Amino acid sequence: MSETTVRATEIRYSKENKSLTVTFDDGTMFLLPAEYLRVYSPSAEVRGHGADERKILAGRSHIGIMKIEPVGNYAVQIHFDDLHDTGLFSWAYLREMGEKQTEWWAQYLKDLEDRGLSREP
Repeated sequence: MSETTVRATEIRYSKENKSLTVTFDDGTMFLLPAEYLRVYSPSAEVRGHGADERKILAGRSHIGIMKIEPVGNYAVQIHFDDLHDTGLFSWAYLREMGEKQTEWWAQYLKDLEDRGLSREP
């Protein structure tokens, strides 16, 4: 799917669950926890400047979202309560996060374990 064919039609944040529900124009819906969104932020701080530079963020289990701002018709900027707010979550990236959530979350947990780190602050 190209960037232009992916379109989110609804984004809802639940403070109670600390999760974002993203619905796409084809009816597909994903529930994305704030912690997952934060540790896979598309920002340079998290991604680095290459595939082998991705940073593993520990201690984010209690992260929440303070604000979500639309960016044009293609993305949102998420303001997390740890004050991280860089990186644009395009519709295509949010969809990819949803489709690969099981795989990416398992990788994140393995990366934490391999480094002796915890999800807890």
